[in-house]
Amino acid sequence: MRRLTKKKALTLVKELDAFPKVPESYVESTASGGTVSLIAFTLMAVLAFLEFFVYRNTWMKYEYEVDKDFSSKLRINVDITVAMKCQYIGADVLDLAETMVASDGLKYEPVNFELPPDQRLWHMTLLHIQERLKVEHSLQDVLFKTAVKGAPPGKTPSRDSSSSPNACRIYGHLYVNKVAGNFHITVGKSIPHPRGHAHLAALVSHDSYNFSHRIDHLSFGEAVPGLISPLDGTEKISADYNHMFQYFITIVPTKLNTYKVSAETHQYSVTERERVINHAAGSHGVSGIFMKYDISSLMVKVTEQHMPLWKFLVRLCGIIGGIFSTTGMIHGLVGFLVDVACCRFKMGAYRRLDAPLNPQGEAQNGIPAENFIQ
Repeated sequence: MRRLTKKKALTLVKELDAFPKVPESYVESTASGGTVSLIAFTLMAVLAFLEFFVYRNTWMKYEYEVDKDFSSKLRINVDITVAMKCQYIGADVLDLAETMVASDGLKYEPVNFELPPDQRLWHMTLLHIQERLKVEHSLQDVLFKTAVKGAPPGKTPSRDSSSSPNACRIYGHLYVNKVAGNFHITVGKSIPHPRGHAHLAALVSHDSYNFSHRIDHLSFGEAVPGLISPLDGTEKISADYNHMFQYFITIVPTKLNTYKVSAETHQYSVTERERVINHAAGSHGVSGIFMKYDISSLMVKVTEQHMPLWKFLVRLCGIIGGIFSTTGMIHGLVGFLVDVACCRFKMGAYRRLDAPLNPQGEAQNGIPAENFIQ
């Protein structure tokens, strides 16, 4: 009884076979079929190889959400060289609430404004990257994924000290409130004042003013390898001693998650403006470098994504099965067209040889028996 049940189960399984086997005596190999098979297998191998590279590739996914973090501090990373001596200038931050932020994290280093050859080469390379980023925005994704490291922010190589320093390098970082503010470098050191904000500029002669500057690095938040800020490498030369440079910056909080880097940082966009201060002509203001920043309420989440393995296998099966089926149909169609063109295709050519004939020697469909291929 048990043996009979197993036999019925085996029979049932055989009946469900969706891939019936054809005896070898019914299979005919042809030169055209072999040629098509070679082409199909070659195509399968090439496309499967290319699909593997697609599977290995990654892409960056951008998502947006509301930034709900209002209590944390914002870090400003600065490395700016101004063509004035350090005792003549001062840098600090004044936020929207008229709160003056201590600039203890900034350092002043006397240097030469002209760069030595090795640093000038790095500066030109940085400018070239900035130009390409403006044209090809996808280049930033490549920098994110590869985590390219350039000159470390705030730690540029020491300047040439063979001659007397004629400039001042201001570098370091500040922690400010996460509200709009104004980071500025102007004449004189800042002095605390209960009713406002002031710089001690009376002792500095106007002839000493020169706010030509070079921004080696300016970023907000955590320093991330591969993140090149829009102002990195900017160099401005002032033709007049009484000059104002303004940068209007919009900061966007950014969460970056790649296979090499995971950090919370900030990106920003910038608009520049500069003008000569001339009170007689109605152009009022204070000479210096002013960076007015505002923080966006939206946060950008940048995530590096990879094709799942199951999707890769499905695409691979689609390639192999699709090519196999398509080449089979094309081979059959071409064979049919060749038969028609060579007049080898005739009605009844595939009639069974044992088909019954009527007494007049004709097949039952009315066609003489001698017209059939035997």
